[in-house]
Amino acid sequence: MFVKKTYKTLRLILGDQLNSQHSWYSEIGDSVLYLIMEMKQETDYVKHHIQKAAAFFLSMRAFANQLEAAGHHVLYYKLDDEKNKQNLHENIKQLILQFKIQTFEYQLPDEYRLDQQLKELCDDLSVETCAADTEHFLSNRDEVEIFFEGKKTYLMESFYRMMRKRYSILMEDQNPNEPLTGKWNYDHSNRKKLPAKIAIPEKLNLQNDASDIFNLLKKEQIETIGRNHTNTIYWPINREQSLALLDDFIEHRLSNFGAYQDAMTDRDWLLFHSGLSFSLNTKMLSPLEVVKKVEAAFHQNPEQYSIEQVEGFIRQIIGWREYIRGIYWAKMPDYSLLNYFEHKEKLPSWFWTGETKMKCLSVAINHSLDHAYAHHIQRLMLTGNFALLLGCDPDEVDAWYLGIYIDAIEWVELPNTRGMSQFADGGIVGTKPYVSSANYIQKMGDHCKKCYYNYKDKFVEKGCPFNSLYWNFYIKNESKLSKNPRIGFAYRHINKMTDDEKAALQEKAA
Repeated sequence: MFVKKTYKTLRLILGDQLNSQHSWYSEIGDSVLYLIMEMKQETDYVKHHIQKAAAFFLSMRAFANQLEAAGHHVLYYKLDDEKNKQNLHENIKQLILQFKIQTFEYQLPDEYRLDQQLKELCDDLSVETCAADTEHFLSNRDEVEIFFEGKKTYLMESFYRMMRKRYSILMEDQNPNEPLTGKWNYDHSNRKKLPAKIAIPEKLNLQNDASDIFNLLKKEQIETIGRNHTNTIYWPINREQSLALLDDFIEHRLSNFGAYQDAMTDRDWLLFHSGLSFSLNTKMLSPLEVVKKVEAAFHQNPEQYSIEQVEGFIRQIIGWREYIRGIYWAKMPDYSLLNYFEHKEKLPSWFWTGETKMKCLSVAINHSLDHAYAHHIQRLMLTGNFALLLGCDPDEVDAWYLGIYIDAIEWVELPNTRGMSQFADGGIVGTKPYVSSANYIQKMGDHCKKCYYNYKDKFVEKGCPFNSLYWNFYIKNESKLSKNPRIGFAYRHINKMTDDEKAALQEKAA
């Protein structure tokens, strides 16, 4: 890398700010130095999946090379660089002195932790500072808070409809305030069990050699979780690969995405999901280009791509993803401390091994350990559901989710986990706790027929643990939940139980 002795401006690029379309890069100037760093402050604040750490470093290095090839001046600190202080604050202060920097610029971070760190750093610097937008999201940081001002519950559907109107996505040409087909949401069509004979498409064969980074992580004694079966990363590490994955999704998976997005099986770990979350969360792809490309495919070939499939995918991107980010910035830092049920149990040790007789959890956790990935229903209705029913401390659950998943950055992980999954926020994100007995798992998946436990039984030794834990959860939390209109059915059922039946359920749950 060619680096001069002095620069006027130092620009910081964080590991999840790999947006090559950003206006920063529209002009090439010899007075600007771009800085990208691998730091132990980022590898160590939580134990990351080994593939997650490697994918981030590979992507950061590829981005640095891309900027250099375009003519920009780039300084890249590897984890073992002798000049690397392993801390954002110390590295930047050192470089400002070294290169006689006059202005320090950064893009607004998406994590509260880094946002605070950079604000403190800027207060401590004697040079001019400037924060730029990442030019990625479709809504502002504070937009959800303003949109729901005065409301106790933040209903995603109303925010989603506003976003559809704003960007004219799946809207009627003649009436831009009305949704295409007259219907906003096809969620009820997105809950089908995977047919036994349906063909699951082959995954795009991305192979990125990560042997150097795996060796680096080992040499620097970085503690990780998860498995590395090869020295290869199969996730996209640059924009070119990310666009190829988007095209592959549209061609081979989109036509069945909506219908089977909630399905659970041990036949495959990706199914009809896109696998684009890492590319989106590192900003190698923009949400608008993804949504527009999917919408274009629908308009060009409506016979192949039904509205149910396309709307189900688009809702995840411009609805849920933007909404969750807004919740994060509206409620931090207090949100990270919420624990509505006052749960204190530890996660079972097999969350780190996958060694449990419960087939559904074994599959979901082993998918996570092997691929740094599980789809949203595996996260919500298997691992998350079980952790909530068991009464696990939300801090423990947060740390596991934030560490194990390739796409987990705190702004997206925390509201999904502490809010949607664990109901630790008391109902800001979800209108009810997302818990279920084995009946739902059997209905949506094929695990139960291969399981040690019987999904129909509550009391016997081989009765599925989800059943007794489910009813015990409602009995234990009656004072907090019985008035919730969405779960009245549970208490009507409990009120019909005898005292002996309740006691037996609670004993089995314990």
